[in-house]
Amino acid sequence: MIDDIPGLYTAFRAKDARFDGRFFVGISSTGIYCRPVCTARQPKPENCTFFSSAAEAEKAGYRPCLLCRPELAPGMSRIDAMAELAYRAARLLEEDCGDGNSLNRLADRLGCSDRHLRRVFSEHFNVTPVQYLQTCRLLLAKTLLTDTSLPIIQVALTAGFGSVRRFNDAFKSHYKLPPTAFRRRLASSGKAVADITFALSYRPPYLWKELLQFLAGRAIAGVESVANDAYYRTVNIPNSSGSKCFGWLRVAHQKKKNALSLTISESLLPALPHVIARIRHQFDVNCEPNIIFESLAAMNTFRPGSCVLGTRLPGCFDPFEMAVRAVLGQQITVKAAGTLASRLVAAYGSPLQTPIDGLTHTFPTPGQIVAMGDAVQDNLGRLGVTSARSHTIMALARALMRGELNLAPSARPEEEMKKLMALRGIGSWTAQYIAMRAMEWPDSFLETDAGVKKALHPHTSKEMLAMAEAWRPWRSYAVVNLWNTL
Repeated sequence: MIDDIPGLYTAFRAKDARFDGRFFVGISSTGIYCRPVCTARQPKPENCTFFSSAAEAEKAGYRPCLLCRPELAPGMSRIDAMAELAYRAARLLEEDCGDGNSLNRLADRLGCSDRHLRRVFSEHFNVTPVQYLQTCRLLLAKTLLTDTSLPIIQVALTAGFGSVRRFNDAFKSHYKLPPTAFRRRLASSGKAVADITFALSYRPPYLWKELLQFLAGRAIAGVESVANDAYYRTVNIPNSSGSKCFGWLRVAHQKKKNALSLTISESLLPALPHVIARIRHQFDVNCEPNIIFESLAAMNTFRPGSCVLGTRLPGCFDPFEMAVRAVLGQQITVKAAGTLASRLVAAYGSPLQTPIDGLTHTFPTPGQIVAMGDAVQDNLGRLGVTSARSHTIMALARALMRGELNLAPSARPEEEMKKLMALRGIGSWTAQYIAMRAMEWPDSFLETDAGVKKALHPHTSKEMLAMAEAWRPWRSYAVVNLWNTL
């Protein structure tokens, strides 16, 4: 539970979206818990208990509100986490909730013992990792029951319960209602549940247009497209058993609801938690815009309008795809790098049929690059890729295949950047850029970047680095703000 009851109740009464996802409110008179933005009738202060996570509220016996839907709340940003290890563990539990992995395996991935992980996690979230995982699964299942018409057995398996019996027992135990009855209640309200579309809430404001423009300028033909104010892409992603899931997705903006809408092909359901986690990262859904703006507002003193409230850090869906594009983009224009990446996709990507014009392939995987062996220089050379960059792409693919490199948001960026720069052909700019977009690192600064130089002209690189010290730990957001001024 969280202290400072008067302050939190004031935020709850004001329906302040800045606190959405930062705490949850258990209401003793109804037995439910809500987001701070819930529009239901305001409860009395003495009936409110405040929790740091949905899992903690459920541990205390509260059920999720059907009006504000706590499962849709934005998560915490990396820099807000009270402990780096606890944050990384929570991210992996959310992404892998459908996989059935053991705590021992999770601890191995994080480089610690399961005992240490339980202690740190419980200290910062007031629940065990197993309890947090159970809540992730229940809330994902609740989303599927609410927003889709999937059969109960498919909901159970997608959410990671393994069987309908386990799902029924857990759902009824926590929510006092079996899944079938819960869905009937929704059906009786007249709510349509036909599409496989999910809402991903964010804390406003959200500069959707600027983020979409950034992605559009770097879209890889055949894999990505931006049209009709929405982002589309193909997907090649492993499911809980390690099998590949191929499909497509669409991300659009629901400004009035402070949310993004994610629509996926049915073929991606076995990997749904992974897909949702990657889109949350790519579109920086968990960002705290007000905190970042307060730290960077001084940028406007030397260049008015250079820092704008609501700027998001563009992430990526596929770390390898983004890293390869970063290597291809070294010392050439963004457009030229896109041309090379599109040639690579057309020649070596996996063909995929989709209902979306222009989406025809998935990006080559590390395994497909490694399979080229000594022919990589000739194969990529025919596409216009230099010999040096061909070997760098091969080195990246091999490091990822061997597990020597981790480019996911759950990684430790400082360690992985050192590994990246140990690869021939990868310098500081490339490593920082990959950390910024693939590893969700908020403190990268690209003083040698052409766009940053242009935005901060006539300052030297040394002067820019000194200036950027005041922008820590949000220098990545400062870079995006500077790019947006050009």
